[in-house]
Amino acid sequence: MELKENILSSFIAFEQNVDVNKPLHQKRAEALKMFDQQGFPTKKMEAWKYTSLESLKKTNYNLLPKSSEVLDYTNVKKYFLHEMDTYKLVFVNGEYSSFLSETTHDGVDICLMSSAITKEKYKRVIDNYFDKIADTKDALSRLNTAFIKEGAYIYIPKSKAPIKPVEIVYLTTSQDNASMIQPRNLIVAEENAEVQIIERHQNLTTNEVFTNVVTEIFAHKSARVDMYKLQMDTKTSSLIDNTFIEQHEKSVVRVHTFSFGGKLVRNNLNFYQKGSYIDSVLKGTTIIEDTQHVDHYTLVHHAEPNCESHQDYKGIFSGRSTGVFNGKIIVDKIAQKTNAFQQNNNLIVDDKATVNTKPQLEIFADDVKCSHGCTIGQLDRSALFYLQSRGIPKKEAEALLMYAFANDVLESVKIEAVQKRVKEQIADKLGVRLGFEF
Repeated sequence: MELKENILSSFIAFEQNVDVNKPLHQKRAEALKMFDQQGFPTKKMEAWKYTSLESLKKTNYNLLPKSSEVLDYTNVKKYFLHEMDTYKLVFVNGEYSSFLSETTHDGVDICLMSSAITKEKYKRVIDNYFDKIADTKDALSRLNTAFIKEGAYIYIPKSKAPIKPVEIVYLTTSQDNASMIQPRNLIVAEENAEVQIIERHQNLTTNEVFTNVVTEIFAHKSARVDMYKLQMDTKTSSLIDNTFIEQHEKSVVRVHTFSFGGKLVRNNLNFYQKGSYIDSVLKGTTIIEDTQHVDHYTLVHHAEPNCESHQDYKGIFSGRSTGVFNGKIIVDKIAQKTNAFQQNNNLIVDDKATVNTKPQLEIFADDVKCSHGCTIGQLDRSALFYLQSRGIPKKEAEALLMYAFANDVLESVKIEAVQKRVKEQIADKLGVRLGFEF
């Protein structure tokens, strides 16, 4: 049975475990109908030209994995930022793990999506924000909405900030040969609010796992949201990450994506600017090998004047790996004084690695500063020769140059523990100890 047919049949069993009398039932049904009509994206679509989902479509995933296993923190500690204190929302096989988590309602709400969509106290926020900016024409987003059950719910009221960052961690332990989970996250930062979020998906087995996640983020006037996506999963794990962000006047949202693992990773990152003096930052580092595939698809829509966006993505590709960057900037006619920057730089370590990059600008205003560019190349041989002439072995010299190439993205990371973790991962991916202070 192909995946689409499996999904349609599994939906009946899924609905037996949720309250069909709730208003969300109708939304689920409509979303499934939309997915049924559209099906999975194909390479015939321009946005998916370089990424095929055929291998996923032919896998018999279990869409309703069980979460009976209780994990010992010492066995999964390495997947958390254990060097610092954080709030934690931890899910095992898509189900909430109270043992591994720490939530709060002390001035802010850091809790569960299942509570938010079922309890009256959260109704105002859910009615105003849930499924309001997720793309209703995107089949994978509709699929996620059809199976919505659990995820992270983060609400930061006006002028509030959590006393520590928030970690959202999805762990998979299912003994099924293949399993599929579909988390749903909602993050709302009201006027002048602030929050830092770290998100990670981790397969703890050698089995195939397919995660289809949707995150909606709302940043109101003067709000500040920093999000760090740590994608360091196994080579039997695939991830489709759909993130939609709505910003209002004077807000600042920064998203850093570090893609160092996984079989197939597709990051759909969409920014919608709804006011003036907004700053949107999109940065990413990709280091992959073998036959791994990472695709970054970004959109920044400038709809008001006097706003900025900054995109900077670096990639290092070895083996037969494939990297894709498809970045789009749209500047409406009214969005004068826009300052938009987009850059994608790539290093190909092996001749059989592939990079497809497509920066795009659609500008309808005339008083703007917009630039885009991309590079695909190999290590600078003269720089490599210089380091070797100073007594540095070739392998270490190559690693040093690659680290320097990727390090630009790290400079804007505001959480020291995240910087430390990413530096360790870079050193591990490059196969050397670089001698830096971790």
